[in-house]
Amino acid sequence: MTSRHKDLSAGAGSNRTIRVVHPEQMSSETRQTPGSLRLSAVAASNGISSALWAGVFVVEPLAKTGIHHHGEQDTVVYVLEGEASVRWGESGEHSVAVGAGDFLHVPGWLPHQERNPSKVHPFRWVVVRSTAEPIVVNLPDDYWPTA
Repeated sequence: MTSRHKDLSAGAGSNRTIRVVHPEQMSSETRQTPGSLRLSAVAASNGISSALWAGVFVVEPLAKTGIHHHGEQDTVVYVLEGEASVRWGESGEHSVAVGAGDFLHVPGWLPHQERNPSKVHPFRWVVVRSTAEPIVVNLPDDYWPTA
């Protein structure tokens, strides 16, 4: 065994081990935005030390989130189920539709809002953020002229 392999093996008391977070272990004790639910999975609050934050994001049928951004964090999303419309920009001038199987990248500091157009189904995303602690900056409802 090379020293590289030896260094990567988990020893007693080591933080270098695989961790599994089951759905019932996810926590809503994380920053929230009105109109949605964030559940943290890979997070210090769940006893996982990582350079990233990961969790699940849910918006119920016909709901929309408040306008918000994530500070310096880049966000990568995988649309697990459902459909959403994502609006962004300094005045909400851009939008895109996403559905199950799509990936979405949201750059840091970008004001955005998610909307669920379905009358029946919530949308569910797997979210990974570029820092260990989630940053959520909720903006005033009148941040955009017609939010």
